[in-house]
Amino acid sequence: MTPPSALATDRLWSVVTAHRIAVADLLDGLSAEQWEQPSLCTGWTVRDVAAHLTLQQLGLRDALGTMRHWRGTMDRTIAHAARSRAAAWSTGQIAGNIRATADVHKPTLGVTALETLTDILVHSQDIALPLGLRLDLPTDAAAASATRTLTMRWPVPPASVRIVRRFGLTATDVDWSAGIGPQVSGPMSALLLILCGRTVVLPQLSGDGVADLATALA
Repeated sequence: MTPPSALATDRLWSVVTAHRIAVADLLDGLSAEQWEQPSLCTGWTVRDVAAHLTLQQLGLRDALGTMRHWRGTMDRTIAHAARSRAAAWSTGQIAGNIRATADVHKPTLGVTALETLTDILVHSQDIALPLGLRLDLPTDAAAASATRTLTMRWPVPPASVRIVRRFGLTATDVDWSAGIGPQVSGPMSALLLILCGRTVVLPQLSGDGVADLATALA
């Protein structure tokens, strides 16, 4: 792996702040119908994903409250918390909370700031892409997120990461590569999203490994 140097803490949080504001601005412009459209997260609407982004600074008391509604796995419990907030809050409250907490530089209990970064980068695309909207990702931040996603053991990465690790990845817009195996190249943002199982970006990728990657992810 030859990723760029680790993202400095001040740069990481400046990206998080700016991207939260950009997401809030995007949400402010959505119609009622767009809020209820499916996101890239299977079974989640745009509203559900946006509500999830209001849960990025959970402390001990918040985490204990979430655990009282345990649904058998962490993923299902998180989904329940997001959908509960989506049902309880108006769209204005959701977008307003994301904007109001944009400069809160504190990750949720049990994760690092890199998970907070990945959360806002990937979920912003979960909202924007299915609506045909564009919200660009900074390449240095996407590279840092991809490196973390490829190497982390906790939190447990998505199943897509185990698949993508079998391929050699090369970014075409920043000096970043990872892994060995059949080659897959593309923009850094697309590589981050494919690591997180978002197959909608497959048309942006090239290389002799793309067909096998698409089959494995399917």
